[in-house]
Amino acid sequence: MTTATASAADGEKTRNRRRPARPGAGPGRPGFAWAAPAAVFFGLFALVPLLLVAVLSFTRWNGLGSPEFAGLENWSALLDDPVMVKSLWLSLVLTVLGVAVQTPLSILLGVWAAGHQRNRAVLSAIYFVPLLLSITAVSVLWRAVLDPNFGIPAQAKWLFGDGNLFGVQAGALGVLVFVSTWQFTPLHTLLYQGAARAVPRVLYQAAQIDGAGRVRQFFHITLPQLRNTVVTSTILMVVGGLTTFDTVLILTQGGPGTDTTNSAYYMYQKAFKSFDFGTASAVALLLVLVAGLVSLVMVRLSGYDRMRSTLEGV
Repeated sequence: MTTATASAADGEKTRNRRRPARPGAGPGRPGFAWAAPAAVFFGLFALVPLLLVAVLSFTRWNGLGSPEFAGLENWSALLDDPVMVKSLWLSLVLTVLGVAVQTPLSILLGVWAAGHQRNRAVLSAIYFVPLLLSITAVSVLWRAVLDPNFGIPAQAKWLFGDGNLFGVQAGALGVLVFVSTWQFTPLHTLLYQGAARAVPRVLYQAAQIDGAGRVRQFFHITLPQLRNTVVTSTILMVVGGLTTFDTVLILTQGGPGTDTTNSAYYMYQKAFKSFDFGTASAVALLLVLVAGLVSLVMVRLSGYDRMRSTLEGV
């Protein structure tokens, strides 16, 4: 009886081995039904609006009545508009400055926050407070603090000159970069903190045995292990920098003149001041294309698309 039972069990195992695996049935591979709600949400609130914007970019529409087909009129007008060309350049400048300032700060703070220093948790909690505030609240706060008449610059003219940081392009751009860095660096610090804690401790122990100090460990172990996170964080910075709007609207309103009018603010002016929704839609679509192209190039050049989470930094 025991032999018959064992033979039946062996036969069942053989049939299970020969049975072809169903697509998507492996461990950690749920079916498409699990992603369906998110896919529907993304389609309704991302793809459909993007398609409508693409259609509007080839029309003339002031927000009332029915749009009129205009062909490539809006696109040709953008290429001939010096303010638009300048706004693209300013968007790239703000993006590059934001990445150059926030990346090293985020990495250093994230690696530090991943340690076990005294009072680290309290200091980290205080540092992450700006991340909890809205962009509008932060912009209003710093607009008041940097007011040329009643703010800090008015009381420290020995450092800020006439105190009007918003009166010159360099000062206004510096304020925009500073405010964005103050608010969003904690977000990227949080990403690097989680990644740094995932680095195997055995790597540092082996480095200590070989006589490597903390500086060499940082550059030869920590940074390579943060490679995936650097790419992810940089893509978020690039997309955020290209679409910066709230801080420009509240802090500088594109001034002085058009010296801080980036593409997102230019789109706002065309849509809600000039009521030219066709041109504004063309600008919006152009921003989406530029941000998407830059992200794809970064992913390809960094090799991020060929990495896996279990091989972080390899």
